Amino acid sequence: MRQSAGLSQEELAERAAIHRTYVSQVERGLKSPTVATLFRLALALETAPSKILKRIEASLSR
Repeated sequence: MRQSAGLSQEELAERAAIHRTYVSQVERGLKSPTVATLFRLALALETAPSKILKRIEASLSR
């Protein structure tokens, strides 16, 4: 979603007020964001948290 939005990890991190390395770790599956962080990421991506969760759910059910 970040890449589709044309954002770098650094830009997303700045918009969501989190550290860039944390964004990288979440993307690589090394960290799981809290619900609060998920909402901040969704806001930064201009999408609903439920859309992010649906994509995660779809990728896990493959």
